[in-house]
Amino acid sequence: MKTISIAEVEYLAFRLAKEKLEFNEPIPDFSSRFSNILESCLAVPFQKFTKKDVYSGLTKKAAILFYLMIKNHPFQNGNKRIAMTTLFVFLYKNKKWLKVDGQELYNFAVWVAGSPAKLKNEVVAGVEKFIKSYLIKS
Repeated sequence: MKTISIAEVEYLAFRLAKEKLEFNEPIPDFSSRFSNILESCLAVPFQKFTKKDVYSGLTKKAAILFYLMIKNHPFQNGNKRIAMTTLFVFLYKNKKWLKVDGQELYNFAVWVAGSPAKLKNEVVAGVEKFIKSYLIKS
């Protein structure tokens, strides 16, 4: 399974969000990101415990990536929008795509952002279910 790198977030996901999803709230420059947080968001989906993936399979990895990119705030602004584009880049690299209306995905991202931290496992399961319901081959 292909991972997503910092460079890919910067040159693909971040720029795509900045150019296509700016709305009325600007997305600050990439250099203003909280670097350790972004690195953590990208690493967690691929963590192992006793040589086994903590998050097994593409949809579980995609779900925790999307969740963390929203909830851990690796950027000063635009975290939901960048989470959306990062999710698309990650899925595309793994020959998948989401056939979903952009506004519906954004509304879902808003729901994730407003979810209580204590319900993390339940929300991540909901994210995975959402992803599975719109997942297609690219």
